[in-house]
Amino acid sequence: MPSLKDLRLRIKSVKSTQKITSAMKMVAAAKLRKAQEKAMSARPYAQALERILVNVLSQQPDLPKPPLLLTGNPDNPVHLIVVVTSDRGLCGGFNINIVRDVKQLVRRLQAENVPVKILCIGRKGRDLLRRDYGSLIIETITDVGRKGVNIDESTRVCLHLQQLLEDNVCGGMTVIYSVFRSALTQDVTRQQLIPLVVEETNDRGIFEFEPSQEELIEHLLPRNFAIQLYQILLETNASEHGARMTAMDNATRNARDVIRRLELNYNRTRQAYITKELIEIISGAEAL
Repeated sequence: MPSLKDLRLRIKSVKSTQKITSAMKMVAAAKLRKAQEKAMSARPYAQALERILVNVLSQQPDLPKPPLLLTGNPDNPVHLIVVVTSDRGLCGGFNINIVRDVKQLVRRLQAENVPVKILCIGRKGRDLLRRDYGSLIIETITDVGRKGVNIDESTRVCLHLQQLLEDNVCGGMTVIYSVFRSALTQDVTRQQLIPLVVEETNDRGIFEFEPSQEELIEHLLPRNFAIQLYQILLETNASEHGARMTAMDNATRNARDVIRRLELNYNRTRQAYITKELIEIISGAEAL
């Protein structure tokens, strides 16, 4: 049976942990509001830009030299998986769920004899993948969105990914990240950025292009690539804060339950000590 001192120290320790998790929950909630607003505000623009590009490409342009952002490097079989996770932990299963999906995709591609490389945005993705697929990780980009995702950070990451494509490091590119739904729900999503997936559209109208269709494609492709990546980073940032807020709320509730059990155990132990001392005093008095 633990002593009263041990129980007091344990209760004090859990109460300190509870204060920390409660403070982290409030901080995550404050950050979540801003991150959620940015993610929700950017969605319509990203979706509209992608729809415009799809409409332009649906007219079957005759491009003498298709851009790399459209077709990738057909002669390079290497597929690059961009894993977008957080730099910090304490956010429940947020990072683990993303990494689990990455492992499934890697196994599927390797079963199809497709060479795979991994680029991690966020330390946690690298740490979780290092044991099984450390040899496939070519680079880790950290501290993205540390003070909130902005377009400058997104542009730097975008230009770096384009440079990898131009240097023929990979032939295609898929991003795995988490889409924010609510503080309780984040959906792990795969999005193939290169080669660009052009879905069939029901819009069979006749379009006139000004400037030319080729010029529009050359302008819209890098813009769409940058905006889609920016949206991915925003979604991941909001998902991280939502997952952390939920995890810290659960931790705070669990700490409260542990404190209640420890205090009950403390009172029982204290009562047992008092009863034992009373018995010893009465026994001693009767012996005189």
